[in-house]
Amino acid sequence: MSLKSTIQNDLHTAIRERDQVRSATLRLALTAITNAEVGGKQARELSDDEVLAVLGKEAKKRKESATAYDGAGRPELAERERAELVVLEAYLPAQLEDDELDAIAAAAVASTGATGMAQMGQVMKAAQAEVAGRADGGRVAAAVKRALSR
Repeated sequence: MSLKSTIQNDLHTAIRERDQVRSATLRLALTAITNAEVGGKQARELSDDEVLAVLGKEAKKRKESATAYDGAGRPELAERERAELVVLEAYLPAQLEDDELDAIAAAAVASTGATGMAQMGQVMKAAQAEVAGRADGGRVAAAVKRALSR
């Protein structure tokens, strides 16, 4: 069963259980997936990896929104965003710890033979391929910078 089918089945279950936060979040996620499928030159079915990328973007939006609501003094809206984030994170792969991320960045520096910040793009490309959605791009960039500055 594809990830999209799993999300659709979970949406039906959430609706039956009258779980409003979960059902609303899954509806938004399915809408984002459908928009990604029909966006572009030709409509197509997304692979599980592409669905994960869409869910990752949605999760990132929730994190940023929660931070913005906290800054604006709206804790009730920030809590709603965090509750939606918890639902989305259930479908995403486990996030890497900082020490695992540092090890991947160090291996990427070694494999590319980079010697300074000028080669950061090459190292990022190698590190992102290894990370594969298990860490935010900003965290990967910070780990690569630390590895290159050693």
